[in-house]
Amino acid sequence: MVNLTKLAAPLDVGGVKIRNRVFLAPMSGITDEPFRQRAHAHGAGLVVSEMVASGELAKGRTGFNLRIRHSGLPVHMVQLAGREAAHMAEGARIAAGEGADIIDINMGCPAKKVTGGYAGSALMLDLDHALSLIDAVVGAVDVPVTVKMRLGWDEGALNAPMLARRAEQAGVRMVTVHGRTRCQFYQGKADWRAIARVKEAVSIPVVANGDVSSPAEAADILDQSGADAVMVGRAHCGAPWIAGGIAAEATGETTPKLPRGPMALADYVVAHYEDMLALYGVESGLRQARKHLGWYLDRHAGGVADDSRRAILTAFEPARVIGLLRDVFSRDPQPLNLRSAA
Repeated sequence: MVNLTKLAAPLDVGGVKIRNRVFLAPMSGITDEPFRQRAHAHGAGLVVSEMVASGELAKGRTGFNLRIRHSGLPVHMVQLAGREAAHMAEGARIAAGEGADIIDINMGCPAKKVTGGYAGSALMLDLDHALSLIDAVVGAVDVPVTVKMRLGWDEGALNAPMLARRAEQAGVRMVTVHGRTRCQFYQGKADWRAIARVKEAVSIPVVANGDVSSPAEAADILDQSGADAVMVGRAHCGAPWIAGGIAAEATGETTPKLPRGPMALADYVVAHYEDMLALYGVESGLRQARKHLGWYLDRHAGGVADDSRRAILTAFEPARVIGLLRDVFSRDPQPLNLRSAA
């Protein structure tokens, strides 16, 4: 078993210093500014913006500036997705102009609306085209460029080692590998051993991703992949402190700024809700916050009555939602297992 203390060490990514090696994964519609701020406050070593469509960013579409806005954290990392080299280069320049310290290229998203436009993990079907995008982004900015990928499109095309090797040759400074193919989506178990083939193919840092939600799983993925760092994604839904908890386990310290006790948890959820309303405006914020409220309820107030849950997730008056949240979390919240997925 790998000693978790490895994760407590800083990591250099193209001259950018990362404080530890447990990262928050970019998740579309989830890792916005309020979420990233919380994950960082809890101790995540690196937090990444949700995926930003480079074409929409380059065209100046309303709202996309919020996804790349600098949130004041020590390292600002923006993930771009796209198919057109010109748009990827322009999107990278815009993100760097907004203060991005690292630009990540999405070559791993399995969603049909992304791959249907020949972006995300569809780029792994054509490595020459994928490299043209990498060349465009690396040539457009002076900040480090990284790539997030899957093992390949399907079991018949496990070309992540080849893509990683060519990406390194093109100037990429770190790669993250989710241990599934695109065709698996999120089914089955991530193949952590397969990530080891990517680690063997390159000399730049490799980040292992997929099915990590606890210190024990972080140790296992390091052991099986030989990776330099771990990235945690879906385990954070309703628990922005998971990466920080794993990092704290690596150092033997206490996860910082955790909500302890029913009232503190209620305050925490309400503050997250209010920050989303402030960022997006009440109308949009109400809609976008509902998934987060649902996750908080599922994980920490499992006994909430159906009518209370329905009211929280459908009400249009923020004051009513806040009152209901305080009432629910003050009754009988689930005990928090703050260093795991529970």
